[in-house]
Amino acid sequence: MSAEQIPYVAFLRAVNVGRRKVEMARLRAELDGLGLGPARTYIASGNAFFATAGKDRAKLRAEIEQRLEQAFGFAIPTALYTLAEVEEAYAAAPFGAKPPEAHERFSLLFTTGPLDPQVLPQAGKRGDWEVVGLHGATAYLHYRVVDGKGPANPVPLLEKAFGVQGTGRFHHTVEKIIASARKG
Repeated sequence: MSAEQIPYVAFLRAVNVGRRKVEMARLRAELDGLGLGPARTYIASGNAFFATAGKDRAKLRAEIEQRLEQAFGFAIPTALYTLAEVEEAYAAAPFGAKPPEAHERFSLLFTTGPLDPQVLPQAGKRGDWEVVGLHGATAYLHYRVVDGKGPANPVPLLEKAFGVQGTGRFHHTVEKIIASARKG
C-alpha cells in the first residue's frame, strides 16, 4: 500500500524579476525530475503545485532549492506549504471580507519557518506598510500609498527580523492560487 499523496504549494522568491528568469515549463520539468510530477504552475511569479508522500519537509525544500539553483544558476528560496496550510493561512487572514481601498493592498508573506510574535510590531517608517498579524509561518501585511508613493519592499527587512526567507503574494492572488491548486 502506498502512502497518501500530500498536495504542496511551493512559493518561489524573486523569480522573473530582473535577470532572475525562470520559465514555468522548465520549472515544472525540474520538479518532475525530482519525482514531484506532474508539477503544475500558476502565473509566472513562481507558484508551483505538486503532490508527494512520505518526505520530510525540510529535506524536500532543500532538494528543491538545490535543484533549482543548479538548473537556473542562482539561489531560489522556496517557502513550502501543504495546500491545507495555504488554505488555513488564507482563511485566518485578518483583512476581513472587505476589499482594500484604492490606496491599499493586502498581502500574505509566505516564509521558510515559524514567525515569532515577539518580533512585532513591524512597520515602515513612512506608514506605508505594517505587519497586521501572524499565522504559523505566514505574516499578513497591509500596504498603503503614502504621499502618492507606493510602499517600500519590506521583505528583506522582515526576513532579517524573523530570521527566515519569504515571498509575498497579494491576498486576492492567494485565493486564485488555492483554486488553481485544488484543480490538480
